[in-house]
Amino acid sequence: MSDLPSVDGVGGGLGGVDADDVLIHSVSLVDEGVRLDDAWIAFRNGRVHARGRGGGWRERTARAMRDGTGAILTPGFIDIHCHGAAGAGFDDPEAQADALDDALTEHAAHGTTRLVLSLVSAPIPRITNRLEALHEYVALRPTVLGVHLEGPFLADSHCGAHDPAHLADPDPASVDALLRAGRGNIRQVTIAPELPGALSAIDTLVREGVAVAVGHTGADVDVVRDAFAAGASILTHTFNGMRGLHHRAPGPIAAAVESGATLEVIADGVHVDPMMIGFLHALAPGRIALVTDAMAATGCEDGDYVLGSLPVRVRDGVVRLRDGGSIAGSTLTTATALRIATTRSGMSLPEAVASLTTIPARAIGRPELGTLRVGAASDAVLMDEELRVRAVWAEGREMPRPA
Repeated sequence: MSDLPSVDGVGGGLGGVDADDVLIHSVSLVDEGVRLDDAWIAFRNGRVHARGRGGGWRERTARAMRDGTGAILTPGFIDIHCHGAAGAGFDDPEAQADALDDALTEHAAHGTTRLVLSLVSAPIPRITNRLEALHEYVALRPTVLGVHLEGPFLADSHCGAHDPAHLADPDPASVDALLRAGRGNIRQVTIAPELPGALSAIDTLVREGVAVAVGHTGADVDVVRDAFAAGASILTHTFNGMRGLHHRAPGPIAAAVESGATLEVIADGVHVDPMMIGFLHALAPGRIALVTDAMAATGCEDGDYVLGSLPVRVRDGVVRLRDGGSIAGSTLTTATALRIATTRSGMSLPEAVASLTTIPARAIGRPELGTLRVGAASDAVLMDEELRVRAVWAEGREMPRPA
């Protein structure tokens, strides 16, 4: 993104001939790896209509004018790994549309303007039923980018908070059943590449336009290399649910770095030490996607909840299986992930913003999102210098503010 003068989109013009829907001025704009001070941006009909620097905004009229003096404006955050919020889990068959909307609203209040609905492991018929039930919901909500199947094709040795009774091999019949039920809504599937049939499943899914992630795996570096060579392109919540980096056994992380894959990271300060996030960013700059892995308890009080079919307990915002075992998702928001990445992991603000915008958008095949260039969707987050959210717009509509 170069430092260019204002450019108008199709229709309308300068001088206030046609009013913009929203005009935000005097901000520090962080977009596509660059920070531009004294910037302004205009939204019209759900798109970025014009942008510039300096006082050119004074020549325009808008239905809503926002003074952003001292504030930071970024594209809306994109979360490609999220299980729910506000008491609702996306894979809960009892959760009605209004409950799922509450979950979306909770995340939007913290900057997430687009997300993928992540489902945990379950029997194949239960997953196909859920995919069919979600079809209309996804179709009617453009801010939902599709569904992520985090299971059931996971390794028992690293299943984490997934019910081992529900794990399965990615045989052709199961893969085909999921694709039919998804009807084009499956955006991402996590697979343990050591499972029988995994490489063939990766090939099938990629040919159907699905991003395949390696995760919940006990595989060594060579098996994971084969998975990326077959078309996998993401590593699910790096460091968690897999072998770690070792100087004689490099494992999945090294294979992902080598392959050019996108590496998801849960930046809540619990799943991964913030220092290691900075280390990972140094190894794979421009390829870190910050994700929340948030579950139903996000935005709620501590207590007992359910993740898929497993009971979990939240204490001090940390989610674990109720038997005191594995970490089981998180209560993280994207705004908090941004603050941790910039204050504790050594990432610059433009780098961290890219990890919540352009990088995850590209990872799931939606590279037109995650930017505020002219013509792009008007998804934006306005924050103060401490990166506390002040306002959020999704497709030009201002969302409820966080409590």
